[in-house]
Amino acid sequence: MSMADNAIVIGGTQGIGLEIARRLSARGNKVIITGRGRERSTAVAADLDAGVTGLALDLSKPHEIASALADVPTLRHVVISAIQRDANTVRDYNVEQALNLVTLKLVGYTEAVHALLSRLTADASIVLFGGLAKERPYPGSTTVTTVNGAVATMVHTLAVELAPIRVNAIHPGIVGDSPAWSGKNLDAVISRTPTRRLATMGDVANAAVFLLDNQSINGVNLNVDNGWLLT
Repeated sequence: MSMADNAIVIGGTQGIGLEIARRLSARGNKVIITGRGRERSTAVAADLDAGVTGLALDLSKPHEIASALADVPTLRHVVISAIQRDANTVRDYNVEQALNLVTLKLVGYTEAVHALLSRLTADASIVLFGGLAKERPYPGSTTVTTVNGAVATMVHTLAVELAPIRVNAIHPGIVGDSPAWSGKNLDAVISRTPTRRLATMGDVANAAVFLLDNQSINGVNLNVDNGWLLT
């Protein structure tokens, strides 16, 4: 692949982001991964492949994003999978926690795209990450549900504003083998899922690569949930 096939995975040092970075690297993309700490990002990159580099980037500090990404080269693929776990209810509301998540996903995601825009190829593609709490809220998802709903509409406005660059989003359901769900009893969820299985990190990574590559998919919010929302 050429230098124009460079990719960046923001939030690529763990979980689903790391799985996406691993797949892009394995097929020949030169990949940049980011995490909050430089030492961890560099170490994870070294474990992946010689063609992977690590950068420190904290999307919850939007004024620092442009400088953190200043040395990133021309890119064809951008994945923003960075998330922040948040359990926040209206009755017991943590303002600082809510502001951190809102800033990270809404301002941080947008500022990262803004900072990289001049280095995106004309046929570039962007994949953002939301989640199915936008459709199925749960106690404590006050901020998560609101923010992921906003990601779904962000996809539409960015696809229009950035054309011909494509912008899509993935909204995973419960990803059974992800660190967030490790050790939890998910039998009740599996029994309500039409395929009788949960999504895996590999499933979500495959979906991300599909959205990056398919030149006719644009402005789409893709649920990866085995039909869980149908039940």
